Amino acid sequence: MATWNSRGLRGSTLEELVNRTNEQYREKGLALIQKIPTPITPVRMDKENRHITLAYFEQRSTVDYIGAVQGIPVCFDAKECSAEVFPLANIHPHQVEFMKAFEKQGGVAFFLIFYSQQDLFYYLPLRSLLTFWTRMEEGGRKSFRREELDPCFYLKKKNGCLVPYLEGIQLDLEKRESN
Repeated sequence: MATWNSRGLRGSTLEELVNRTNEQYREKGLALIQKIPTPITPVRMDKENRHITLAYFEQRSTVDYIGAVQGIPVCFDAKECSAEVFPLANIHPHQVEFMKAFEKQGGVAFFLIFYSQQDLFYYLPLRSLLTFWTRMEEGGRKSFRREELDPCFYLKKKNGCLVPYLEGIQLDLEKRESN
């Protein structure tokens, strides 16, 4: 069982950027996306400051965010990567299964990847992830290189939006229609 404090603050900057973007989208009436908290069981508390100092995850989480964009159900997970290679071990089989089931219900599922060394955001559609996932399951690479990604899904900052993932959703939907 994983402990809550073992991962430190990894990804907290990305989470804050996505949360602020979600607020911007909500204020503009463009989307309603919520962060899904991971249920934890506190083990040790700092009684003086009323802070949890040690906890265990109660169950596996599915995705980081869920909501609706202009009537379209959306779920996504945000991942940070400091290298040119993204290890698929950062994505769990239960997440992939949840996202596949979500899309079968008419939703849009994707991963937001922040390449921190290059300060780049990438929108990875579930179908693209599944290509890499299948390759791994068939004994191939357990990662994918940034150069393997479709360049049109890099998110460009504009209009003061920190992580403009609505642009990725729009492109994703357009590509689905053309296939």
